[in-house]
Amino acid sequence: MNARVLYISQRHQRVSVAAQRGRRARFLRTLDNLRVPSLIAPKAQLRVAFAAAEAAPFAKVGGLADVAGSLPQALARLGCEVTLYVPLHGTIDRAKSGIPAAGAERSVSYGASHVRVAYPSIERDGVRVVFVANKRVGRDKVYGAPDDAKRYAFFCRSVAAAIEDEPADIVHAHDWHAALLVPMIGRRVATIFTIHNLAYQGKTSAEILAPVGLVKTRISVEKPGECNPMARAIARADIVSTVSPGYAKEILTPEFGEGLEGLLQQRKADVRGIVNGIDTEFFDPATDPHIAANYSAEDRRGKAQCKAALQTEGGLRVDAETPVLGVIGRLVEQKGIDLLTAVAPDLLEGGAQLVVLGSGDPAYEERWRKLRERYPSRLFLTLGFDAALAQRIYAGCDLFLMPSRFEPCGLGQLISLRYGTIPVVRAVGGLADTVRDVDEDPRAGNGFSFRQYDRAAFSGALARALRAFRRDGDLWNELRGRAMHEDHSWTASAKQYLDMYRLAHKRHRE
Repeated sequence: MNARVLYISQRHQRVSVAAQRGRRARFLRTLDNLRVPSLIAPKAQLRVAFAAAEAAPFAKVGGLADVAGSLPQALARLGCEVTLYVPLHGTIDRAKSGIPAAGAERSVSYGASHVRVAYPSIERDGVRVVFVANKRVGRDKVYGAPDDAKRYAFFCRSVAAAIEDEPADIVHAHDWHAALLVPMIGRRVATIFTIHNLAYQGKTSAEILAPVGLVKTRISVEKPGECNPMARAIARADIVSTVSPGYAKEILTPEFGEGLEGLLQQRKADVRGIVNGIDTEFFDPATDPHIAANYSAEDRRGKAQCKAALQTEGGLRVDAETPVLGVIGRLVEQKGIDLLTAVAPDLLEGGAQLVVLGSGDPAYEERWRKLRERYPSRLFLTLGFDAALAQRIYAGCDLFLMPSRFEPCGLGQLISLRYGTIPVVRAVGGLADTVRDVDEDPRAGNGFSFRQYDRAAFSGALARALRAFRRDGDLWNELRGRAMHEDHSWTASAKQYLDMYRLAHKRHRE
């Protein structure tokens, strides 16, 4: 073959290869436009639709808001395309959050009529946050309206309508408020339902079902004429998750199953538990603007200043040697307020100082007011909630108390560890998963725990913790450093959620 023929042949081969590449690229673009899941799913981003009644920083009542406000961002960093749906509550500051006055609108069917719903949205840390704006949904309070069941059923219907227009690979509904979204989606999309607290199931009349397009046919755990949103989601979701491995096991038992243990046992193979994380950028003593002095795991000197500042703020005697014990949370029996109230006089008489922030059962609030009158220089009590004060308590205390009757996960113990404040907890649910007793595991222990739910067991754990605090400053400082070095960020938890999503998506495609 002469040189000219060889050149033409090589040129033809290059053109042919280029043409083939072009045709292949056009073919792949066509597939992408057609969204053929069986071909592109392994390399495509998972599209996740989150639905929750509250999400920090927009609306926060409890731990659900922390999860819905942080987990989507962690998933986005792992490559997921996440859309978070939350009601546009009246308490949300639209100007502060940058929520536009207008947004996409849809006509959502409700019974025999159609209701106009607006969906203003913003981008936050890689997550699209969509606010469901309608007077049936958004109220001045996140919870507590007499028609909460109808209200959140319509919220679910509005989210389902949005997902019809903007498809997702995974629909992730949280707690009973978003539970009816699971049967509304049916088998069209893979679904995850997360139980944050099984004690709140949203039981109501079955009359709420027909207007949102669901049948009244009851499931086994429902009474005649009753609708149990949480039970319906548990029965229908591809995977049921909880907020800790310990709680996932506990809810299968009569003690913690709240009447749904039989249904959960039927779904046992599909029940998962993943411990919550915390926002380690927000909860960071090295940068926290609300505390008296910043400090870190490597340089903890600022914590002593935080303690002195908290004692001064609460009218307590400023003394580095006096143990300061903190409590933050709802003053209800789930959180062990009966045990706390029982042991408080002994702690105060024994020379400890208590800092308590929270609200709840009026009878317990009154008992704590009387304790403050009796021990004004040893008890710093704030009934209500103050986010900045909570940060100062985490930073300024030596011990953090969580004697919960049950605890799906708990965030207080994770935040206290981050701030070098040693937790004393009941070994139940997520508390048992995250707090290791120092006396049982001296090398890796990070706190103190007790198992039996009674005053004696709690008092025993407190006595051990106080002896350790007073006995050896070097060992206590070592324990504090070990606690602060632990990683309770959302990163590890988000990876587990991503694995769970992939499993649900795979099952659904199959």
